[in-house]
Formats: sequence, structure tokens, C-alpha cells
Amino acid sequence: MRTVLVTGPGGAGRTTAAAATALAAAREGRRVLLLTADRGPAPEAVLGTALPAPEAGGGALWGPPAEPAPGLHAARIATGEHFQDRARDLQDRGASLFDLLGASPLDPEELTELPGAEPLALLTALRAAHADGGYDLLVADMPPLHATVRLLALPEQLRRYLRRLLPAERQAARALRPVLAQLAGVPMPTQRLYETAGRWEAELAAVQDVLEAEGTTVRLVAEPGPLATGELRLARAALSLQGCRVDALVANRLLPGVTGDGAADGGAGAGPWLAGLVTEQRAAYKTLHEEFLVDGVTVCELPHLGRGPRGPQDLAELAARARSTTIGVAAAAGRGGNGSAGGFGVVPGGGLTDELDGWSGTGGAGEPAVEDRLATDGVLLWRLPLPGADRGDLDLLRRGDELIVGVGPFRRVLTLPSALRRCTVSGAGLRDGALCVRFTPDPDLWPRSS
Repeated sequence: MRTVLVTGPGGAGRTTAAAATALAAAREGRRVLLLTADRGPAPEAVLGTALPAPEAGGGALWGPPAEPAPGLHAARIATGEHFQDRARDLQDRGASLFDLLGASPLDPEELTELPGAEPLALLTALRAAHADGGYDLLVADMPPLHATVRLLALPEQLRRYLRRLLPAERQAARALRPVLAQLAGVPMPTQRLYETAGRWEAELAAVQDVLEAEGTTVRLVAEPGPLATGELRLARAALSLQGCRVDALVANRLLPGVTGDGAADGGAGAGPWLAGLVTEQRAAYKTLHEEFLVDGVTVCELPHLGRGPRGPQDLAELAARARSTTIGVAAAAGRGGNGSAGGFGVVPGGGLTDELDGWSGTGGAGEPAVEDRLATDGVLLWRLPLPGADRGDLDLLRRGDELIVGVGPFRRVLTLPSALRRCTVSGAGLRDGALCVRFTPDPDLWPRSS
């Protein structure tokens, strides 16, 4: 299943872009599911239809889908219900521990949702939608940009915590627990603990498989401006650090004249106030356009309608007026793109659905790669693509067989390949959008040639 995770800075129009993408895809004949965890009025206002609440106690991960247009189904994720189901399950599994401690379990009415429940519900819903397999395209209206970056890193982080806190090798002693329970005269909850951890590990692995699947990409939405430019650079580098692929940047609410359309004077005829906004937006859009295109990320333009989009008609108008550009080979550029060095050129596209079929790009992301420079420089070079990263935002720490890389407030722990574990870090730098770390072989650990 093709999956598009739509996110962007707060107030950038994520829900509108997600809904417009889903509607455009449905109009091309795809079966589309649009999921949102937003419990505010925005999704229903943009779609022009109510999103039914899930049935109480039904165990559903989202409410009954509405059908705002043929082929498009939209639903709200049941965050509260998911939390209550998990809390009840945890209480049932920990009943013996509660008895041992003399504690009373919580009544169903007391199981009110806690902060942090939404990310887990959203991740579980993504996995369930993939397991269902009833749709061609899943579009997820994600939380704001920085929250989404942390959410996408969550499965890997939680799995790492489980392995550290409850290592599998310690389960070998589980055969002794019945004997210990008889000697102590009380039930031993450790077995249940390991069983629960194993179940969580399996569920997190399934979610991580969805996020790392070839057909899963992130779509960034932004209203071009100075603040959005800086936020997108940081978040884009953080997404690449997590191995997430960005398929498109949606420049939303573009004013007439920003891209050469609209008034010939770029808005100046409407007065200096509007002309100033157009000038600021044009400069930011030009910068973002160039930075994303150079890494092969499609840039899609959504015009400002002069009003807040409401209902399928407005979404259809947005999709119809959307324009996109990407980098293609010279043969493709012959359709109207301007050629550039290396046989590549800027290619005009159709809009929001350009990257939904057969997407095979990298979006500037990639896993770390090792380059052998022992013969020339006496080092092994470890490269991690971090497009948009700034030197001042980077942190690097070697700890045993792991490398901890930081981009601003975001971190990832990466296990080093076996060859690099026998080396020492001799330097690092940011070059051409990639973090390059030099490793020098440790003479005491490196194999000696005869």
C-alpha cells in the first residue's frame, strides 16, 4: 500500500493538503483512506462532512469512515478508545501484581486518556490500515512537524529501550520462576512482564516495518516565509536522520504573483501591504524550491483561494490548480523543462498525485554508507545524508559500538558496522548535505597484514 504522511509547521494547512491529495487520488480511480488524529473542527470543515465517532467499547481504531467523495473514505482515529483498551489490557495482565501489592485496579470510568496517548494510537492505526489492505492509498493527516519527527522515531526508540531494560537472554531463567513462586508463596509477575514486553516488541516492529516500507513517504506542507524556511530545514535533516523519505514539498496558500501568475505587478497594484507579503513569500518560495529540487524532491504549488477551503468543491479546485516541478532526465525535460548540467532538467508535473505511482526516489534521505579510503587517506569514511542540516545543529558522540547523532533537539542511536567498531573517530564534518565521519583503524584491533 502506498502511504503518504502529511505534516508541516502548525497552521500551514496540513489538513487541507492531506484532504486535497486524497481527493485528487480518488478522482484518478484509487481507493483512498484519509486518517486524521485531529479532534478539532478542521477536518470536518475542510472535508465538508461529519466524521462519526467510534462505537464505545467496540475496539475500533477509527470511527466509521465517511465518504465525502466517490472512492475517498475519511475517518478520525479513536485516540481515547485506544488508550482505554490498552489500559484495561495492562490491568488484566498485571492483576497478580496488583494483588501482591494490595492495590485496587481502576474502574473503566477512571481510565481517562493521558498525555502521549495520541502518538501510539496513530502509529497503531497506520499498522492496522496496512494490515487491512482494502485501500490503494493511505493518507495520514499527521501532527505538526516537530511532533511528527518524534513520532516517527518512537518505534525504534521504544524497541531499543525494551531490549536494554528487558534483554531477551534474561528470560532463560523463567524455568525457575514457578519454583521461586512456590518458595515465596506469592505469584511471580516477571513472566507476564516478559510476555507483555515481547508482544510490545512485535507490535513496534510491525509499525516500524510500515514506516520503513518503500511506499511510505513524508509530504511536507508549508506556507513560504522566513520562519517556515528555517523550521523545514531542521525538520528535513531530522527526518533524513531517521531514514524517512520526503516525496514532496507542498507550498501552500501562494499569493498571486509569487510564481509569476496572477497580477503582472506581483501584487503591487493592491497596495504596499499586499506587495510586501508577495515579495516576502516569493523570496522564501524561491529558496525552498531550489533547496528541495536539488535533492530530487518534487515541489507542488497550491494557490491561495482567497478563503479557507471548505468541502469537496474547494478541494477539487485546489487539486485542479495545483502545479508541480521535479528534476528529471533530459528526455523528460524535453516536455518543457529547462535543461541543466549533467543531462537533468526541471520538469513540470501535474500536481498533488505526481509522486503516488511508482515512487522510487530517496527524498534526500539514505542510510549510512561506508567508503573505503584506507589506500589513499588511511581512513574509512562514514557518510549519513542530512539535507538541510546546519553545522551548529549537529552533535556527535561515540559510545562503544554506537554513534549517537543529534540534529537540533532530535537524536538517533546508530549501531556501527563491524569494521568501524575496530576504529577510532579521527574527525567529522558536514559536506554537500551529508555528515562525514572519519574512522582510523585501531592498530591493536585491526587485522595485521602478513
